[in-house]
Amino acid sequence: MQVKKLKNSPYDANAYLVDGTVLVDVGMDGEAVIQELEKHIQPGDLETIILTHCHYDHSGGAGTVARATGAKIAIHKDDAPLLNNDHASASRLFGERAPSIVPDILLGGGEFFGELEVIHTPGHTPGGICLYDGESKTLFSGDTVFQDGSFGRTDLYGGNAAQLIESIKKLTLLDVSIMYPGHGDIVTGGANEQIRMSLLMASQYSSF
Repeated sequence: MQVKKLKNSPYDANAYLVDGTVLVDVGMDGEAVIQELEKHIQPGDLETIILTHCHYDHSGGAGTVARATGAKIAIHKDDAPLLNNDHASASRLFGERAPSIVPDILLGGGEFFGELEVIHTPGHTPGGICLYDGESKTLFSGDTVFQDGSFGRTDLYGGNAAQLIESIKKLTLLDVSIMYPGHGDIVTGGANEQIRMSLLMASQYSSF
């Protein structure tokens, strides 16, 4: 599996180009992402944009990239209705209006895009997902877990601490060598341990 982390502004979510055909999250600036994509592929080669959840810092540029490339937009069915809502998409936190995005593919969990399996991981948002490739032991963790035991916040619209803990438990059952989180640095060593640390930290946090 070939993964390219595209350069975004420090406030944006990470965007990952996978095998030249799949884009995992977009960030807010679609034009900047298109410029980054053109360094690696012809825009028309992009087939699918998979949004790990509805928040604006992950999805804001999706419509622009989809129009420029012809790629289909996929998101979990529970987050699809939240994409265009200023409050639910958290676009207000960035001083923006929610974009008008109509997803092409509604996910439920269990689908495959090539080797990537969709895993429904609610808690940060109702329709949050992660993507896992068992062969390469690669996890795209969205905003469910991050490096060093961090985890997604649950105080925004649709957040649920109990659901997040159950979602992280699900991730601890996977064998992960490389983790590509929605923010921060790529984890290339000790990913399993860091996910277990996220579970411990989230469990302790929710008990307060």
